[in-house]
Formats: sequence, structure tokens, C-alpha cells
Amino acid sequence: MSELSRQNKRHHSIDSHVHVWTDDFNRYPLAPPFTPDDMNPRVATPEDVLEQARCSAVDRVVLVQMSYYGYDNSYMLDVMRRFDSFGGIAVVDWTANHAGREMCELAKHGIRGFRIDAEGRKAACLRSDGIAQMCRCGAREGLAICLLILPDNLEAAAELCERFPETPVVIDHLAQIGVDGPVHAHHVQALCALSKYPEVKVKVSAFYALGARRPPHDDLIPLIQRAYDAFGPQRLMWGSDCPFQLAEETYEDSISLVRDRLDFLSGDDKEWLLRKTAESTFFRL
Repeated sequence: MSELSRQNKRHHSIDSHVHVWTDDFNRYPLAPPFTPDDMNPRVATPEDVLEQARCSAVDRVVLVQMSYYGYDNSYMLDVMRRFDSFGGIAVVDWTANHAGREMCELAKHGIRGFRIDAEGRKAACLRSDGIAQMCRCGAREGLAICLLILPDNLEAAAELCERFPETPVVIDHLAQIGVDGPVHAHHVQALCALSKYPEVKVKVSAFYALGARRPPHDDLIPLIQRAYDAFGPQRLMWGSDCPFQLAEETYEDSISLVRDRLDFLSGDDKEWLLRKTAESTFFRL
């Protein structure tokens, strides 16, 4: 790669949250109880993602293991091997006694984060021995624990960060504050309180699912500014949540909110939100 190419690449953005899947069920079987009828859209290929992303000057993407495949990360790993544009967040069985060992093995293949889906679960799941093992491995190996939670579990997330302050933690989708419509002040306060833990970062993502749920998503600007004031730009990263984000709007409707309409961001701030935070977290530099 020439020096000019390297310089151009540095100015392009990174999407920190995308899912891909295929309808090749023989090679990549679905995990029960999922069936092909659950897949909407039917396929979400890496080629589709890159076509959408590159139109918005996004040249790298962090893949998040799709729930259709359970703990089998094969499809995502194969996509990462085929393309050099992708990082990855895997899923391992946190109820098993080998979660830490599996994390280390997946890290050999470029995986830098591990998702814990606590959405709709009781807070006790974040206090389990398996997740404690994952947090210890994350701290030791520099691997991020990525929490999909609802606002009511922010207190449990804080307890986890208090127990494992050296573990890199990423909160998905602004902790889904506003998923039911209103952005409640006590939820915002609970999210911002996590900023006391230096290893916690937040994905500023999935705007289509929060607040008014329609572009231009300006109703979410106060929430994003509160997160910015608490965490600073170096601990925030933008993500689209494609392909789900594309059901009712365009790719541009997501990235343009951060790129064009957050007046409180400096040019350097945008570099962090749109590239550098995700790069330092999910890609080996």
C-alpha cells in the first residue's frame, strides 16, 4: 500500500456495528430455535454491507456475531478471512467453564470483542461466574466485553465494571435508552455514571430504534451530547446496526447525524467517533 493510500485510508470511517448472514444453511446451519422464516432480510452479505458503507466513505466494519448462529462464529470468521475490511465481535457460551479459553482461541483469528446479550435478562446474569471469567480474560488479553443491555440493567453493568475495572467494556447502542420512545433522565444519568470507569466505551449507534425512530434523528442529539460530555470522544464510537438500520431508512441517515449535525463536535472529535475509537478497540494497529 502506498503512503497516499495509507493517508486516504486514515480519513475514512469505521462502522462499529454490523451483522451479516447467509442462506447457505448446509455450510452454516442456523442455531435452534431459529428457522429461515426468522431471517429478515433473507441474506445480509458482506458485499451488500461494503456497497452501502463505501458510498458514505466507510471502508472498515466491525462485524457482530448474528444470533441466528448461536455460539458458532464460523460464518463471521470466514467473512473476516475473505475480506481485510472487517473486524469482529464474537459470542461464546458464558454459562460454560471454558469461555475464557475460547476467547483466547478466537482472538487468534482477529476477534477483539465478545458480546454478552443481556437484553431482557435479569441483572443476575451479569453477576454469573461465567461472565466473571470472561471479564478476567478480557482484562488480561485486552479483549472488549460488549454488553447488549436495556437501561434497567445499567446498574448491574456498573457493578460489573466495579468488580473488573481493568476489563475493556463496550455498551451497545447507548444502552438502548429511548427504545420505548421517551429518553428518561435517570437512564441517561445511569449511563453517564459509567464514565467513572476508564475502560468503558459506548457505541453511539442504532438510531433507527431509539426515540422518535425516524430520520434525521435530531431528537437524539441531547442524549448523544450528554454521553459526549461524560465520556469524551475517545470513548464513543458510531455504528449503524446494519442491515436492520436499512429497513426504514438509508445508511446515510445514520452516519450523517454524527458527521454533519452534532455541532458540539470538533473535527478531531469526529475522527474519534467515526474511526479512531473503533479502530483502537477492534483492530490491531
